[in-house]
Amino acid sequence: MAPGKRGKAKGEAAATAKAATAAKAATAANAGGGGFPGCLRLMPPSTVAISIHAKPGSKVANITEIGEEAVGVQIDAPARDGEANAALVDFISSVLGVKKREVSIGSGSKSREKVILVQDTTLQGVYDALKKSCNCA
Repeated sequence: MAPGKRGKAKGEAAATAKAATAAKAATAANAGGGGFPGCLRLMPPSTVAISIHAKPGSKVANITEIGEEAVGVQIDAPARDGEANAALVDFISSVLGVKKREVSIGSGSKSREKVILVQDTTLQGVYDALKKSCNCA
């Protein structure tokens, strides 16, 4: 006769499920980083990474949304020969009120999904400046 299946007892399974649910809730509460959206991340000591969904070829440069995944940015330059990337760095530096040399493209230079790095700034300062400049509801 074959041995029975080994598994968790019903009481253990319920306790494990409750612990997992509590851990997910704690992670979700901490993921916002004090109420900030997931598209903004602090990279110690003083660099902020911003996930951006770039929309090149627009008539005017503006911020269209601040979501959990990314900040939507329309760029008033075509996506060729790095023109949109240069315009994006220039626009973000003007929105945040920092020097252009403090803003760089961390990844995604040939993609619409980019990560912009802003040096010597705070998460709160970046969030406030983006929210102030956003043309969203």
